[in-house]
Amino acid sequence: MIAISDLKSGMTFEQDGKLIRVMEASHHKPGKGNTVMRMKLKDVRTGSTTDTTMRPDDKVKKAYIEGKDVQYLYAQDDMANFMDLETYEQYEIPTSVIEDELKFMLENMEVKIQFYGTEVIGITLPSTVVLEVKETQPSIKGATVSGSGKPAIMETGVVVNVPDFIEAGEKLEINTQECTYLKRISK
Repeated sequence: MIAISDLKSGMTFEQDGKLIRVMEASHHKPGKGNTVMRMKLKDVRTGSTTDTTMRPDDKVKKAYIEGKDVQYLYAQDDMANFMDLETYEQYEIPTSVIEDELKFMLENMEVKIQFYGTEVIGITLPSTVVLEVKETQPSIKGATVSGSGKPAIMETGVVVNVPDFIEAGEKLEINTQECTYLKRISK
């Protein structure tokens, strides 16, 4: 059992037969009354999200999630295919379950598949990925890093706000957790 106040973003717990992942969690002290935890929760199996408040001293059963290194092969129809790097066993995950993660994935990329017992429940991306800019507005002469930026469409289709000096064809390091530009990779 784990106290609600100890839950952090990314943790998974069991409640009423459901597998719940914490998307966001924060303490909130209203003007009157006791402190509560405001949380955005996602049902791992159905993908539905809810915003809720809970008492910090309540307890839930922590779900033990195991990870296995795999290689992303391809997506076909509504399934994404992965291969275990040690046993060459292949796994299929519905694209609807990992649609946010697919925005950062290229074929042959290494990720971790998450297992709850023998059930595949999702994937874990590396914290950063290198993607090529496919389309963006022309660069502005004299632009600096501190400018307001512009949107850029990356090779996977994800849109990232980048500095004004970035041009199409450049490779960028992107933070997968926040979908933000980190740096330009030298050619």
